[in-house]
Amino acid sequence: MKILIVEDETKTADYLHKGLTEHSCVVDVARNGLDGRHLACENDYDAIVLDVMLPGVDGFGVLEALRQRRQTPVIMLTARDRVEDRVRGLQAGADDYLVKPFSFLELLARLQALVRRGKPQEASQLQVADLHVDLIARKASRSGTRLDLTSKEFLLLTTLGRRQGQILSKTEIAELVWDMNFDSNTNVVEVAIKRLRTKIDGPFERKLLHTIRGMGYVLEARPAQDAA
Repeated sequence: MKILIVEDETKTADYLHKGLTEHSCVVDVARNGLDGRHLACENDYDAIVLDVMLPGVDGFGVLEALRQRRQTPVIMLTARDRVEDRVRGLQAGADDYLVKPFSFLELLARLQALVRRGKPQEASQLQVADLHVDLIARKASRSGTRLDLTSKEFLLLTTLGRRQGQILSKTEIAELVWDMNFDSNTNVVEVAIKRLRTKIDGPFERKLLHTIRGMGYVLEARPAQDAA
């Protein structure tokens, strides 16, 4: 999931960023209402976590501007617990409302529910030859052997797995996995691919993660004579 957090409290914003990133989300953070409004209106997000009390423009103002442009799911997150505030947020177009202090796991579950509600139902499993990926349990195995993947490696694997058979360039991988523009002077993609390949292909005779010279990388099950 690609999530926007609009939150001016540094501790809360950093806490959410860390937690969501650990759950394989790509996360942008805006620390005021003006930046939040710009990011929310100009970019595609799966969901937005929006505080009410913000400098510049409050959360209601951000939400009003957003709803004129997009229908991105929004959870309003605020210290205000008055019924009239919650009603105002929901009437303005918020999809859900959480009052601080909150449970991160509850927030995550609500985000996932909102995203599922707004999209066609996705498969919860990926299969490439004997490689099995459980997207809900966030586990991967090959020939029944559990693969010990970091959060970023799991996100890289699922990104390739959802597009199995499709060649992804370094630029596309950088944008999808790291949410950044690819810098030709960095080898972050190559290093990540190498580490992932060691884990999913290293101990096994049949290779699934392939390098296409001058083009990028592809995850696919090839006939034995074509494997490389």
